[in-house]
Amino acid sequence: MAWITLTLAGLLEIVWAVGMKFTEGFTKPWSSVLTVGAMGASLYLLAISVKTLPLGTAYAVWTGIGTLGTAIIGMVFLGESKDLIRVLCLALIVGGILGLKLLTPER
Repeated sequence: MAWITLTLAGLLEIVWAVGMKFTEGFTKPWSSVLTVGAMGASLYLLAISVKTLPLGTAYAVWTGIGTLGTAIIGMVFLGESKDLIRVLCLALIVGGILGLKLLTPER
């Protein structure tokens, strides 16, 4: 269950990271409200998951999911670079997330 909670926290991190792009410095009210709400929910779910998972593992996976998802959205929808080396670096993040998942037992 902690891994599911952590995955949801990571997905919400993607929402707020991408959402910040659309707040225009928190001057757009609705985008800002959604972004701050996603931030709060993401942190809450992270806090729930670290009750069972080691802090370092949970934080690394949370930021990894957020980084990976945000980078992919940037490449697919926001015209960011799709260079091979960038994609390979993202693949390393995926490998790290999978490795941490496979090697970390829940308490």
